[in-house]
Amino acid sequence: MKVLVSSNDVLFVLLGAIMVLAMHAGFAFLEVGTVRKKNQVNALVKIMVDFSVSTIAYFFIGYSIASGVNFFSGADVLAANNGLGLVKFFFLLTFAAAIPAIVSGGIAERAKFNPQLAATFLLVGFVYPFFQGIAWNNHYGFQDWLLASNGARFHDFAGSVVVHAMGGWIALAAVMLLGARSGRYAKDGRVHAHPPSNIPFLALGAWILTVGWFGFNVMSAQAIQGISGLVAVNSLMALAGGTLAALIMGKNDPGFVHNGPLAGLVAVCAGSDVMHPLGALATGVIAGALFVWAFTQTQNRLKIDDVLGVWPLHGLCGAWGGIAAGIFGAKALGGIGDVSLMSQIIGTSVGVLIAFSGGALVYGALKIFVGIRLGQEEEFDGADLSIHKIVSSADD
Repeated sequence: MKVLVSSNDVLFVLLGAIMVLAMHAGFAFLEVGTVRKKNQVNALVKIMVDFSVSTIAYFFIGYSIASGVNFFSGADVLAANNGLGLVKFFFLLTFAAAIPAIVSGGIAERAKFNPQLAATFLLVGFVYPFFQGIAWNNHYGFQDWLLASNGARFHDFAGSVVVHAMGGWIALAAVMLLGARSGRYAKDGRVHAHPPSNIPFLALGAWILTVGWFGFNVMSAQAIQGISGLVAVNSLMALAGGTLAALIMGKNDPGFVHNGPLAGLVAVCAGSDVMHPLGALATGVIAGALFVWAFTQTQNRLKIDDVLGVWPLHGLCGAWGGIAAGIFGAKALGGIGDVSLMSQIIGTSVGVLIAFSGGALVYGALKIFVGIRLGQEEEFDGADLSIHKIVSSADD
């Protein structure tokens, strides 16, 4: 019986890992469809290589920091319980690798390649697992303190803050240090538009992410006994709410429409296991509207050239999701309860602080010592030719 349970858990977690691994194709095509044609190859290569660097960093360093587990023992030991410990690593690796995939969209079109790989190693090896350990493994007694102070721990079931807000706020630091793309903002204050190069690719990326997200959220139970249809339907309601809010707020713009479900899904991760579906719908609606508003403000008013809008999408909507779990997870609003709004606010704030300061430290050091931006001529030619010596299609 024990073998049957462990083998079912292995299959359950492995399917989740594969679904979230597939989401990285979504990150890639979302970026490919958004950037200009001369930077499409670079987008594809970055996501693939970043994932591989993340695997090495998390296997040797990050997973140990986050969970206290390492793999420096014989294969017979690692294979215990049908290798459940190994597939849990695989599953959580796909989360960790989402950090550089998120950052990639913000710094697109003008970032050097090798320094970004170094940043990926440092972020996945040290910065991300530091907060992951605090939030999910009770490091430094932070969760116990919140429980004693507010009656509940910080609740983040599937990573609104641990993954998405972390990625988004790290990206903000990177984008600010990198500076805007050449010619993006004129001296007289005008914004020069760089429209998406390929709406079908952008939409494909959004669809891959949306489908994979059900592995991201549902399989976060990490055991088949913990599977919950509530998580699945809450994810569904949030993506629908985010899409419709972005459609209305974005005035039918396809870029906003296809990022709308992602905004809703980012926000519902934290409380998807405790909210009522109507609470998840409200969370998604607010997230979709927040993304459109913040993206517009960031690009046009604040003059922060975040190419894919990853700070509004992951940073702000992720932070909203952390807080929303404390609102809509409460029994008074139809939730399961055992959440504290104050714990959610504090936990979210700590995650944001660690992410932004960690991102500033990593990218600030790289900027000082090796540089993080392509030269002006390289940027003009495009990252595809400058870095990879090839263009995305032969007729370019």
